[in-house]
Amino acid sequence: MSNRFANRILYGLITSVMILGFLIFLFFYIKHQFTTSRTEITETGMVEKITSMGKLELVKYTMKDVVEQKEVYRILPDRKVLLLAVGEVTACIDLTKVKRADIVQDGDSVTVYLPQPEICSASLDHDKSRVYDISGAWFQQDAKNMVESVYKIAERKILENARQMNVTGMARQNAQLIFKPLLESISGKKVTLKFR
Repeated sequence: MSNRFANRILYGLITSVMILGFLIFLFFYIKHQFTTSRTEITETGMVEKITSMGKLELVKYTMKDVVEQKEVYRILPDRKVLLLAVGEVTACIDLTKVKRADIVQDGDSVTVYLPQPEICSASLDHDKSRVYDISGAWFQQDAKNMVESVYKIAERKILENARQMNVTGMARQNAQLIFKPLLESISGKKVTLKFR
């Protein structure tokens, strides 16, 4: 009798352990199903504008500037934002403006009249630019507006600094150093570059 009772207890214990193991497995399986996620990204690209390129980039300046914008109040604390701006300015010559009449051949030499170099792009690198200090902003929207404002100022300052550093003059020099030898090797003639 006790042997049969012991077998029943053993059978009941094994069954209980199996049911408990199954329930634990089921719990973790269901938990895994509910907590597992996947990221789906839907993207639709559209061509907004197609532009023919004919600009010969001759120099690129990478520039850094520290810009501080401060609003001074009589009674309230001053509002200030400090930005380390990193940007690039590229100067180029628009070769689409060169006409047939701008290329003058005279025996074994060629004179090419080019348009004046221009700044073709000036932009801030938002990944490398950093806001180092914001003070006096009472609300989050104020801080956001201050940061947007200082970024716009920094874009203008980088362009102004490039003009002061005569980036177009450097493009003119590089045209003589880079573009002239290229034209001479293609044409097999002595090339003179002049700017209109």
